[in-house]
Order: sequence, then structure tokens, then C-alpha cells
Amino acid sequence: MIKKVHVKKDDKVVVISGKDKGKIGKVLTAYPKEGKIIVEGVNIRTMHKKPKSAQEQGGRVQEESSIYASKVMPFCDKCKKGVRIAQKIDGDKKVRVCAKCGTELG
Repeated sequence: MIKKVHVKKDDKVVVISGKDKGKIGKVLTAYPKEGKIIVEGVNIRTMHKKPKSAQEQGGRVQEESSIYASKVMPFCDKCKKGVRIAQKIDGDKKVRVCAKCGTELG
């Protein structure tokens, strides 16, 4: 069974639950098979990296980790909050819009 993720890469989203609740960021990558996404500035983890060569420096590196897509909502710039998505047919293609105000998303 293939899962469906309601957000795409480069969408602006707001986190609705967890330790980073309320943070707004851009979706960097989406993994539909796992139902997870990576959001910019959300779920930061510290990794200890070893230097791979003499010139490279090791140490502690901070990077974003994946979170479940169900923990985020698309962010509408006009409404200034997380919203649900509606589909609007514009000519011969579907467009994702804000369900409250009708502003085009992504």
C-alpha cells in the first residue's frame, strides 16, 4: 500500500504537535513510502562526525531529522496559520488552494 503525503517539497508548513510545535519552515524532502518529511529548522539532532581525511574537520554537526507528515499543516501566508488544502480546477489542471480564503498554495 502506497501512502500519500499531503505536502510537497518546497511547501511552507507549520508544525502542529511535538517538541517543535508552532515552528514554520520549508519542506526540504518528502518520503511518501514512510509518510515522513524533513522540514527546515525542525527536529534538529546533533551528530558526532569523524573526519574522513586529514584536511576535513570532525566534531558535532547539527542537522534536521525526519518527522511524520501528519504532524504538519500547510501554512497560508494570507491567513497566517496552518490550513487545510482544497482542490480547484484552473483550466485543464488542478491547483492546491487554501480551504478558508482560496489563496493558491505552493
